[in-house]
Amino acid sequence: MQMNVDDIKEYLPQRYPFLLVDRVLEMEMGKSIVAYKNVTINEPFFDGHFPDKPIMPGVLIIEALCQAAGVLGFKSQEKKPKDGYLYYFVGADNVRLRRPVVPGDQLTLEAEIITSKRGIYKFACRASVGDELVGTMTIMCAERKMDVN
Repeated sequence: MQMNVDDIKEYLPQRYPFLLVDRVLEMEMGKSIVAYKNVTINEPFFDGHFPDKPIMPGVLIIEALCQAAGVLGFKSQEKKPKDGYLYYFVGADNVRLRRPVVPGDQLTLEAEIITSKRGIYKFACRASVGDELVGTMTIMCAERKMDVN
């Protein structure tokens, strides 16, 4: 299953400049997702990180993986932020970042559900640029129901 940015915005509450998933290439409901983020020099964080040598902050690579995992979790259950559901990032284990991400890169985001118990999800995540591994980690997210006004 593929999704464009308009489809993605149905399942994520983030918006510019913090929406970090541009397209979903593959998704197996309840199992895994492959998505990407096109990294451009126009990203607002490059103004300060770093002006003479722009590098995508590692925490934003982690956030991009969390957002891809959020799309997988939401879409697998057909829950949406507009219906009052949110996923909160609650932890990351075994984070290893191996290669910088720079303007012009297409960051591939992969997440696979490891476990899902009582609204707590654990995902095995991997980020890459082409054939080069950028990083790996295990992330945890908690699903919460919010009041919808």
